[in-house]
Amino acid sequence: MAKTLAEKIIENHFVSGSLKSTEEVNIKIDQTLTQDATGTMVYLQFEAMDISRVKTELSVSYIDHNTQQADFKNMDDHQFLQSFAKKYGVFFSRPGNGICHQVHLERFGIPGKTLLGSDSHTPTGGGIGMLAIGAGGLDVACAMAGAPFSFVMPHVIGIHLTGKLNPMCSSKDVILKLLQLETVKGGVDKVYEYYGKGVETLTVPQRATITNMGAELGATSSIFPSDNITKEFMKLQGREKEWRELSADIDCKFSKVIEINLSEIEPMIAMPHMPDLVVPVREIEGKKIDQAAIGSCTNSSINDLGIAADILDNKTVNENVSLGIAPGSKQVFENAIDAGIIKKLVKSGARILESACGPCIGMGFAPSSGGVTVRTFNRNFKGRSGTKDGEVYLASPETAAASALFGVITDPRKIKITSKDYSEFTKSDDSMIVPPASSIEAKTLEIIRGPNIKPCPKASVAENKFEAKIIIKTEDNITTDHIMPAGAKVLPYRSNIPEIAKYTFEAVDPGFYENAKKAGKGIIVGGENYGQGSSREHAALAPMYLGIKAVVVKSFARIHKANLINFGIAPLTFKNSSDYDTISKDDIISFPSFIDDIKKGNEVKAINKKTGKEMIFLHDLTAKSIDILLEGGMLNYTKKIV
Repeated sequence: MAKTLAEKIIENHFVSGSLKSTEEVNIKIDQTLTQDATGTMVYLQFEAMDISRVKTELSVSYIDHNTQQADFKNMDDHQFLQSFAKKYGVFFSRPGNGICHQVHLERFGIPGKTLLGSDSHTPTGGGIGMLAIGAGGLDVACAMAGAPFSFVMPHVIGIHLTGKLNPMCSSKDVILKLLQLETVKGGVDKVYEYYGKGVETLTVPQRATITNMGAELGATSSIFPSDNITKEFMKLQGREKEWRELSADIDCKFSKVIEINLSEIEPMIAMPHMPDLVVPVREIEGKKIDQAAIGSCTNSSINDLGIAADILDNKTVNENVSLGIAPGSKQVFENAIDAGIIKKLVKSGARILESACGPCIGMGFAPSSGGVTVRTFNRNFKGRSGTKDGEVYLASPETAAASALFGVITDPRKIKITSKDYSEFTKSDDSMIVPPASSIEAKTLEIIRGPNIKPCPKASVAENKFEAKIIIKTEDNITTDHIMPAGAKVLPYRSNIPEIAKYTFEAVDPGFYENAKKAGKGIIVGGENYGQGSSREHAALAPMYLGIKAVVVKSFARIHKANLINFGIAPLTFKNSSDYDTISKDDIISFPSFIDDIKKGNEVKAINKKTGKEMIFLHDLTAKSIDILLEGGMLNYTKKIV
């Protein structure tokens, strides 16, 4: 039977479960990655399993999020992560070496391998032909312990690319167009697989831009074939021996096919405050801006920086605009210096930022009060930039550079230059990647722990009969940024759950923390697509710490739903959506037979003690997920099976 590339890789890594769409499948994970905002908790969880060495083919710990060092906290985390990596068999990418997804694509990605990362943009690896999936940190810890990764066997959506991009149009415009078509919840439990003659016109970094931002579709992953273009990329990286050709069978069947003619793509832009609010740049051209930023894991390759430099060459950034440039990796930075790109950018008035996530996660370079900023990033959720009333527009490097030059949102096609290919300047240098110690040497090594690093709290086992208070009722499209904010103030507490829990739902309901602590047992009620965005497990871990027992919504985003299960919180949906309107904050919900109901079928009985109304909540938990939930979370469950 003919198969898609995604299906082939899943089958080659199959451990157990079912290969039928919408059913649970368990696969072997070859590689893992973590970053410092999620990594400390991942490794604390791994440590709690009492396993002496990671069991994956390769695991890498990156420092790219918490690189501001205003006090001891972030540096303490970095020392913990480096000492842990050395002892437990993990490669360590030092601060300054670059953004995890950019570096992994350059130095570690291998076509046909599986990659699980504690960052939602891990699917960037699909640009090189990997099946790369973002997940909660506990899932990654379990994968490092040798456990298979469980997920819903996805529908595979074929994206048939034809034609070739016109000048000043980019792969960023392609994924923005797809977001316009599919929306931020269109990709749940799906893999987007790209094929067709148009694929041959896209470089690996261009493909990676598309797979990276597939996370904004809510997709499990996105993937391109591994072809001669991939081979050339890996040859430039000195890793040609790790390349192999991979593609879907010619007569394979996709669940759906979306046709995109690259020749018809025009510059696109996502308006505040959601990545799918996409329009052509020409429709809002002329809007005054205050800031522009080029970088992030979506658009920080040497050619992304190169096109911006060519647009700004011998010109000066508009006097009312601050332009920031963040090379995606040390390799990109060094090569951009050799190619003369950095000189052009600096001469134009651009500010060179650290090779890190930086402003994408609200870690510096925030816009002014009410400021308008055009960024080549992947998310523009309200407040994510670090400025609550900032207006963030998402666009290509071409659009960002042109807008910075003229001071208003500008269609870059007005600028007539010939785009250059700077990939010939690629030189690799792994001096900032620290290899792990040998298993013998590791026995003598100690883990460095600062005072801000606290043990990971554990969930309690489920109860059959209990009552819980509705602590908050939210609207549709609540993101993990709403639940657990990022930024310079909060991120340093990622390894300290009692402290970071105080910021839970801070932007939505500042009283959430105190109300949850007082209630003892709580429930969160939400609308559609609850938990979209980042993979941050802290958006489940902190609520668990605060006594949340269930989240009842109209629909869930994939990763957050899995994180809730991992920490013993029941993810439930309304059987009758009208019940959402009948319940309110502070109502008390009684579950008379919770465990019995979960085990018996997909319906859970509940009673609103305030109104007396009986309701039915639904779950679609697999047998394994039920075991995890009732055991009090994945950590307790995995310790039993590994």
